[in-house]
Amino acid sequence: MTKAKRNLSTELKVQLLREGIVESEHTTHAVVTDDRGRVLSAAGDAEAASFVRSALKPFQTLAIATTGTLEQFSLTDKDLAIMCSSHQGTVEQMRQVYNILWRCDVEPTALQCPIPAGQNTPLAHNCSGKHAGMLAVCKQRGWNLTTYLQRNHPVQQLIIRKVSELLGMPADEFIAAHDNCGAPTYFMQLREMATLFAKLASGSSLEMERIIRAMTSHPIMISGPNGFDSQLMQLTEGELVSKSGAEGIQCIGRVGQGLGLAIKAVDGAKRAKYATAVHLLMQLGWITPEIAETLADTYMNCNSYTRLDVLGDLPFD
Repeated sequence: MTKAKRNLSTELKVQLLREGIVESEHTTHAVVTDDRGRVLSAAGDAEAASFVRSALKPFQTLAIATTGTLEQFSLTDKDLAIMCSSHQGTVEQMRQVYNILWRCDVEPTALQCPIPAGQNTPLAHNCSGKHAGMLAVCKQRGWNLTTYLQRNHPVQQLIIRKVSELLGMPADEFIAAHDNCGAPTYFMQLREMATLFAKLASGSSLEMERIIRAMTSHPIMISGPNGFDSQLMQLTEGELVSKSGAEGIQCIGRVGQGLGLAIKAVDGAKRAKYATAVHLLMQLGWITPEIAETLADTYMNCNSYTRLDVLGDLPFD
């Protein structure tokens, strides 16, 4: 696509107001697409590229859901949810990760995600569910368990093939880098991230329907108490599927309607992406006024003296 045809519009500004005076400002881009990849609206640059980070997890899990791994090891929707998660290392969440490994007869020491500071096990890492899912596939397929994070490992090749099929792009066109947990992540345009979530939300395959059901039925697994993804999915009761990524990435799908929203805070600020998400979900009508008020209290009112204000909207013809 030539520069002249890029999906460009005015980006959003997120201001921190201290007693009404601007103290800080962030810039965010946002795009809404349908499940055919058509850009319906964009604020900023729909083709701005960034690493998708943990917003990729439902699609890394899709590779697991399509191999018979869940059935072979009698894994449940709750197990599937923790595979999609960026969890907080609660006892319940770590037990769920351990359950996956126990059912496929893999030791927790096989996890190659880092051990978080102050912890003594990789089960506490926020990506341990994803890693456990990858190990489960390797066990089911007889693949090497010690090299599962390498980009040329069969499980990583399976994942990128699934993503490439959804986006209609050759797998070798994706730029890869290591995420903080050691697994590959990919450099994508914002509209591509939105398209992935639009396709997920469309429920166009039994596997994607199951992933949606797992995430929305067990939202506390996805982030945890007071986590944005968990709170949003709890409040919307299955109407939205949500997954955050590091460095300012937030992706949301409207279940059953095949619509996806992707947000990038340019400076990577969590508060900016969450405030933008609340603002745009209100504008789009994807949440009720009551839910909007609850989320705004949590993610736009910082304390007694400061609040976040989002300037701009998604333009629609």
